[in-house]
Amino acid sequence: QGQLVESGGGLEQAGGSLRLSCAASGFLFRINDMGWYRQAPGKQRELVASIAASGRSNYADSVKGRFTISRDNAKNTAYLQMNSLKPEDTAVYYCKISNGPFGSWGQGTQVTVSS
Repeated sequence: QGQLVESGGGLEQAGGSLRLSCAASGFLFRINDMGWYRQAPGKQRELVASIAASGRSNYADSVKGRFTISRDNAKNTAYLQMNSLKPEDTAVYYCKISNGPFGSWGQGTQVTVSS
């Protein structure tokens, strides 16, 4: 069974930046899409950004122009560069990958943006 290790969350002031990383290891099948989701208290989990193995990316409207997703296929690692952070970006951020017919979630990392 594979493993996703997330890192890079923390506390930041509004207007600041954070970079999240998600390293995948031990998966049997090829990793296709990699993505970041977030869940704020009392809200449903939502897609933030995703990136295909080809590099094609997709963003939620709320983060377009502020967040950038990227990946290093050789390292099976995805990154989320978050700039111009807002208090409403506060949430637990989860990495998700699709590998073959399966999907796997990371444990989540807390991002808190203070005003």
